Amino acid sequence: MGDRPQRFLKNYREIRPLDFGGVPLRFLILTQYYPPEIGGAPTRLQSTAEHLIRSGHEVEVVTARPNYPKGKFFDGRGGQLYSREVRKGVIIHRVWLYPAVGGGVARMLNYGSFALTSMIGLFRSQRPDFLFVESPPLLTCIPAFAAKLFWRVPYIFNVSDLWPDAVVEAGLLSEGFLQRTLLWIESFAYRNAAYVNGVTQGIRDVLISKKHLSPEKALFLPNGADVKHFQPRDADLTLKKSLGLEGKKIVLWAGTMGYAQGVEFVLQAAKLLESRTEIHFLFMGDGSTRKSLEMQARELRLQNVTFRDPVSIEDLPPYYSIAECGLASLRVMPAHEGARPSKIFPVLASGRPLIFVGTGECARLIESAKAGVVVQPENPPALADEVLKLFSVPGLTRQLGENGRRYVEQHHDWSSLVKNWLKHLHREDKSQVTASRISATP
Repeated sequence: MGDRPQRFLKNYREIRPLDFGGVPLRFLILTQYYPPEIGGAPTRLQSTAEHLIRSGHEVEVVTARPNYPKGKFFDGRGGQLYSREVRKGVIIHRVWLYPAVGGGVARMLNYGSFALTSMIGLFRSQRPDFLFVESPPLLTCIPAFAAKLFWRVPYIFNVSDLWPDAVVEAGLLSEGFLQRTLLWIESFAYRNAAYVNGVTQGIRDVLISKKHLSPEKALFLPNGADVKHFQPRDADLTLKKSLGLEGKKIVLWAGTMGYAQGVEFVLQAAKLLESRTEIHFLFMGDGSTRKSLEMQARELRLQNVTFRDPVSIEDLPPYYSIAECGLASLRVMPAHEGARPSKIFPVLASGRPLIFVGTGECARLIESAKAGVVVQPENPPALADEVLKLFSVPGLTRQLGENGRRYVEQHHDWSSLVKNWLKHLHREDKSQVTASRISATP
């Protein structure tokens, strides 16, 4: 502990050249969710960090002890207040939080505790050039603002879900003091950020049109896939046999199962297809509704549905190799009109077509790429019909899979996405970062 104040002061005063002459920048990512946790945010942020490093930059991460989506610490990792590790070249500072899933007081304690303890991780990190802040949860803007003042560096607020709009539209948060408070915090987060990223074009459009951000402040960093890690490959027949799915045409769900996904309607479609014994739905993941979904499957006596625990993104490719197609679903909600679930891009990169149950930006993407089929949400008969059509036309899954692979290679390869975002960030922010470094001079 003795040398820590001196190290803090050294970081606070340090001035380094900008990355406009090949000199790397230092990024510090603040996120409540990070691998080995699963889901959109962990996948997106690990990929962003890895590709920033590949581009020659430095990355540290401040995050919570792994606990999502079960709301329980992974394998005894919850005892310590703080720990440090290195994962794939990224220095990771992990802090304790109150583990919880669902809503209510417990979830607010979950968010609030991380906002508090993340300060420990932040000030054990080196002074960054940019602080990259993941939202939700919205409360991450509070430690981000404190770090901004201490280090005099800009923070980038990365919006992957328009929260609290989404919970208001879902009817989970009524008008009152709490809603007004959250809307004020949202405004505070955007106002004090140097930039606000939207992970979909729809989110960016809302940031400009309804949240009143300037187009120059609202950046775009969409989800993608590592096309070298996820690529077409021969079916892993050993894996298929170990799952007891030899001879099956697998529809694969790999990701979170929560209220927003509306997976109960997929199970109803599976019931309609139970006479087609060669078709099997494999659900790999976890989330707030998994237990209720397993109960529903038992009540419907579904023999064509299997639930499995999630695996890491490193271990996913063999599962896509045994699938005929991937599956993603979103409920009918205004906030979902501008959504692109992160799970869709590994499917397409693996050369597999996608069945997307939903509307909006993701539906338009799949249709324009000719990379799968789109089904109206909350309509089990329509989903069952589309599954049958997809499997009945010779060569259709192969052609759609090839289209999807080509689309991701051209538009959603993580390496290209991060490089393009960096170019835009550098064009916009050279003077601001220069000023922040000068202001940090003693």
